[in-house]
Amino acid sequence: MAGAEKVSNKQVIFKDYVSGFPKESDMYLTISTISLKVPEGSMAVLVKNLYLSCDPYMRPRMSYSTDSYTTSFKPGTVINGYGVAKVLDSGHPNFSKGDLVWGFTGWEEYTLITTPDALFKIPNTDVPLSYYIGILGMPGITAYAGFFEICSPKKGDYVYVSAASGAVGQLVGQFAKLSGCYVVGSAGSKEKVDLLKNKFGFDEAFNYKEEQDLVACLKRYFPEGIDIYFENVGGPMLDAVLANMRVNGRIAACGMISQYNLEKPVGVFNLMNIIKKQIKMQGFIAGSYYHLYPKLLEMILPHIKEEKVVYVEDIAEGLESAPLALIGLFSGRNVGKQVVLIAKE
Repeated sequence: MAGAEKVSNKQVIFKDYVSGFPKESDMYLTISTISLKVPEGSMAVLVKNLYLSCDPYMRPRMSYSTDSYTTSFKPGTVINGYGVAKVLDSGHPNFSKGDLVWGFTGWEEYTLITTPDALFKIPNTDVPLSYYIGILGMPGITAYAGFFEICSPKKGDYVYVSAASGAVGQLVGQFAKLSGCYVVGSAGSKEKVDLLKNKFGFDEAFNYKEEQDLVACLKRYFPEGIDIYFENVGGPMLDAVLANMRVNGRIAACGMISQYNLEKPVGVFNLMNIIKKQIKMQGFIAGSYYHLYPKLLEMILPHIKEEKVVYVEDIAEGLESAPLALIGLFSGRNVGKQVVLIAKE
């Protein structure tokens, strides 16, 4: 690697552990240098990052924890998460210069990935590359596994999706319609509600911020009860859903974004309904279902090409915009899947 070219490398650094709502100042930009060659004899891959993903699961990583399914960010180090990248150099037999990949990478312009086995090669470039951190990436697997594997939908089921205009929810709603279900979604603005009904084809949608009584609200939209709830929110919303579930209902617990910034989580009181109504509620994480990735692609790529499934992204430009894009998730600022464009291919 002697004489290998070195370039400047802009990076987003995690400042320190967070309590309450994260702020832009909890992260800062710096510039380092990096070699564009992998160390001689290593199995590493050197990539140029093209797109970075902002995801709700990143908020718990900003607090110190030893019992989470993901590791906490380390203060003073580069933030990492899902991204789309181009391989510039490789010591790994499965990857070559010029390959496009998606997987875990750094929030920086260039990343040396020392354990590239978890990277996925990008086979289809006739769809936007950013889709590989959305509909064709972790959110896609999350929606597919949660809805089809855990919820086992049947034609005619009544389906409710919270945070329905987000990266995962917009897909679950469309999967439900493709499966012949009746689907209602909730979101936090008129713009998002209109999107659910007019773009994603939900049967009904409502702005949860305008509802004083969530139990009564859900009763209004589901007079016969809910068969399937795709849980993204937690707290009072989950409580209201439990009061409206049907016998043998299924709940896929994907996330609980309402709880991530609270120092003391909000309790749930209607748990007796799980027994009375024989409800199945299962938590899950996408990483346990990546073996289904080929099935996701087989199902969804034709639907994308035929425009039977659509995907809305909110794209921020430039690495310097990444901190604000990330914290915007927790105030509902984004419309659709939040992506940060770092560089054109």
